[in-house]
Amino acid sequence: MNNGKDHKPLPMKAETPRAGRVSYKPLILIVLIMAGIGTVFMLQSQDSTSLQSGESWPGKGGPAPDFTLPGLDGNEISLADYRGKVVLLNLWATWCRPCVEEMPAMEKLHRALKDESFAILAVSLDEAGAEVVGPFMQKHQLSFTALTDTKGSLKKLYRTTGVPETFIIDKKGIIVEKIIGPRDWAAPGAIRYFRNLIQAD
Repeated sequence: MNNGKDHKPLPMKAETPRAGRVSYKPLILIVLIMAGIGTVFMLQSQDSTSLQSGESWPGKGGPAPDFTLPGLDGNEISLADYRGKVVLLNLWATWCRPCVEEMPAMEKLHRALKDESFAILAVSLDEAGAEVVGPFMQKHQLSFTALTDTKGSLKKLYRTTGVPETFIIDKKGIIVEKIIGPRDWAAPGAIRYFRNLIQAD
C-alpha cells in the first residue's frame, strides 16, 4: 500500500532544463545600468556644450538669457534694453484662455508701476504674429509692451513647457521667480512685491 513515503524523486532529466536555464535578469540589469550611465554622460555633455556656446540654463537665481524680438510696430526689442528695470517676462498666446484671463491684471500692474523702474514684456507665441496680437491688444485695451515670437525661439531658450509662463527678472538681469500658470498680478501683495524689487539695490 502506498502511504506517500516511498514516492520516487523526479528523474534528473526532468530537472535538467531548469538547471541549464540561463537567467537573463542580471544581463538586463547590466544593460539598463549601462544605458543609464550613457544617458548621464550625454546630458552632461549637452550641458557642457550649452555653457561653452554661451547659452544659459534659465532658472531661479540664474541670469535671464538675452533675446531680441520684434514689437508690434516691427522694431526689434532686446531684454538687455531693460537692464536696470524689474521685468515681468510673460510667455503667452491669444488662443490660451488662462493667458487671456490674466491679461487685465497685468494691465493694472503695468499702470500702477509704469512710472517706476518696471516693465512688462509679453511675448506672444502665436504663429501669425502681429496680425493677431495687434488686434487682441487693442480689443482688450492693453498698453504694456507686446513682442511676437512666431518661431517659438523663446520657448526653447527659456525651456518652457506651456503657456502662460512668467519669469520675474530683477534690475541686474537675474531671474528671481519662475511662475507656471496665471496669477492675479494686480493683487495688493503682488504690487507690493514688485515695488520691493524695484527699490532693492
